[in-house]
Amino acid sequence: MKNFKLVIGVLLIMFLLASCVTLEGGAVFGSERLKYSNVDFKSDVSTKASNSTSSSETGFYLGVQFTDIPIAEGLEFRPTVHYVAIKDLDQIQVPLLVRYSFTDEFHALAGPNLGFLMDTGEGVKSFNFGADLGLAYDISDDFSIGAKYNMGFSNLFENGGGDYSLKLSHFMVGVAYRFHKK
Repeated sequence: MKNFKLVIGVLLIMFLLASCVTLEGGAVFGSERLKYSNVDFKSDVSTKASNSTSSSETGFYLGVQFTDIPIAEGLEFRPTVHYVAIKDLDQIQVPLLVRYSFTDEFHALAGPNLGFLMDTGEGVKSFNFGADLGLAYDISDDFSIGAKYNMGFSNLFENGGGDYSLKLSHFMVGVAYRFHKK
C-alpha cells in the first residue's frame, strides 16, 4: 500500500508540474489538538472531567498552483496541491480556494482544504477536511508572498466519538514564483 501511494503521489506531482504555472513554498507552524474525557473514581458517582492538550511543531510546505480560473470580476478559483511536512507527519493537501482581489496586488483567499495524511498509524484516519483563510500580496509579476491559516475539522481518530478527538490545524507563510507562458 505504501508503494502504491508513492507511485500515485509521483504521478500526481508530474501531472501538476506539467500543467502548473506557479510554484510555492514556505514554513508551516502546525498544531495538534487532543481532547479527551476521563472518569473520576473519587466518589461513588462517576463524573466526567473534560481535558485537552495541544502541541505545536514547525515544518515546511512545497506546492503548485494551477492557472487561476475566473469566476466573476475580481473573483477567481485557485486549485492548489501542497506537500506538507511537520515533524513525523507528512500529508498531501488540496486547497480549493477562491481568490478575491482587493487591488491588482492584494488578495484574500478562502475555501475548503482536503488533506491526505501519509503513513498514519493504527486507529488514525488518513483523510483530514479543513478550511483555509489567507492573504496574498503580489510583489511583482513573478513573485508573491502569502499567509494562510488552516482549521482542521476532521476527528482523525477512527471510531472517535464525543469522548475523544484529534484535530490538526496550521499556519503557513511562504513565497510563490509564477512561470509565464511565452
